[in-house]
Amino acid sequence: MERNYYNKYTNQEGVHYKNMKFIKKDDIINVVLIILGSFLGCISINMFLTHAHLLSGGVTGIALIVQYLFKIQAGYVVLILNIPLFILSIVKLNKRFTIYSLIGMLTFSIGLILTQPISNILHINDNLLYCIYGGVLNGIGFGIVFSYHGSTGSLDIISMLIRKKYSNFDIGKISFGINLIIVSISAFIFGISNALYTLIAMYLTSAVLDKVVQGLYKSKSVIIITDKERDVTKHILEDLNRGVTMLYGEGAYTEKQKKILFCIIPLSQLPELKRIVNSCDKKAFISISDASEIMGKGFKRAI
Repeated sequence: MERNYYNKYTNQEGVHYKNMKFIKKDDIINVVLIILGSFLGCISINMFLTHAHLLSGGVTGIALIVQYLFKIQAGYVVLILNIPLFILSIVKLNKRFTIYSLIGMLTFSIGLILTQPISNILHINDNLLYCIYGGVLNGIGFGIVFSYHGSTGSLDIISMLIRKKYSNFDIGKISFGINLIIVSISAFIFGISNALYTLIAMYLTSAVLDKVVQGLYKSKSVIIITDKERDVTKHILEDLNRGVTMLYGEGAYTEKQKKILFCIIPLSQLPELKRIVNSCDKKAFISISDASEIMGKGFKRAI
């Protein structure tokens, strides 16, 4: 009975939970980093973008237009616009996505309000600098949020709802269409110059976001076909301290059995790998391609 009680109501360290569900360590880490990423996004908007009357994408862009025209803080507008979307998410989408998105949206909305005073810190008469630094920091912030399974609501919920109903629908077209409308409104109200700067900021946000989600550490996927597979493998294991997987293949012309070496290495080790293969077998065939995201022992986890 004691063992059953322990398994049912305690964790491994004997903390009593009884009717509480166990909260995983990964969930806590995800929530903390979603909050951090959301605040970075808020800082990028209030410290840089709003100085030049530039916009962000999605609901945030609409909220910023309202802020510029009617002096209503964007955080309140983001919160109001997301309420009906979260009602739909609760009904239609999975609980985990909805909870993470709710945390991200609330943090982002509150963060926009709390960080609004920092908009008075910088006074630089250069809109290009504002859009560059705002776009990059925005991309870092939202990249962290997306990397840890979160979102800040708005278009992400719409995308999930459409994807659930129409699995082959191109979500990118929706996002592009909405952002195009936002930029067009910006051009009409604030002038073509602001709209062009906004496009630069949006592009930088998207590019940096992709880098953060995929990981900042470049790696290469390498396939090696050689008659000296044992020698090559030995040097990769000992000199580069990298794992190698042997795949079994057959030459279509020669019908000869071959052992194909497959490994993932950081970009910095690629020249040394080429030297190793060339020194072992000058006739070896090497295929090198980008590995966008690698997780596992020996590789740094994407942010």
